[in-house]
Amino acid sequence: MSSSFSLPWPTIDAAVPPTPVLPPEKLSNFDLVIRCQSGRRPDRAAFTELVRRYQSHVEKLLYHLASDWQDRADLAQEVWLRVYRHIRRLKDPAKFKGWLSRITTNLFYDELRKRKRYRPPLSLDATYTVEDGEREWEVAGDLPGPDDDLATREFYERLREAIAELPEVFRVTIVLREIDGLSYEEIAEITQVSLGTVKSRIARARGRLQTQLQPYIDS
Repeated sequence: MSSSFSLPWPTIDAAVPPTPVLPPEKLSNFDLVIRCQSGRRPDRAAFTELVRRYQSHVEKLLYHLASDWQDRADLAQEVWLRVYRHIRRLKDPAKFKGWLSRITTNLFYDELRKRKRYRPPLSLDATYTVEDGEREWEVAGDLPGPDDDLATREFYERLREAIAELPEVFRVTIVLREIDGLSYEEIAEITQVSLGTVKSRIARARGRLQTQLQPYIDS
């Protein structure tokens, strides 16, 4: 006579709690971009967090590209409108910052063509202020502090002016390299020139800057 028995297998139809959705401020930059690309329109909260994280980057880049333009705030807003409209076109979310820099630089070029002129050199008497107060020139992460002596402050002010006086193609290239910290390859992609041209422009820009700043370097 045979007997039968059954093993006490656990039931599998119990409700599984859903994976909690992290708030945007807890997401990585990569995941924020993915969330913005997942729907028909960018997720509002995720996009707002992207703006919060990268707004200073856009403002700094526009300031160094066009320090005497009075409508930089409007340009920054237009940058984010373009990002909102086209973020789904970004194939690699890990390259968001470079893509954002490309949009910002392209907008700058668009405006430059509309104005049909190169920006004039800054006067040596020009004030060093922006809409939200004063800012210091930023190069290679080595900035003069508030207690630095007058000679150091004069050097950085003259450096800012010297970069502003560079021809447009040199100035944009050196800003993307020294201020934005982009690689030669990224700059070539953004400015749509060859890698050799990028290297040449950076070398010539540095040469001009060294010539103009040599008296300050010697002292």
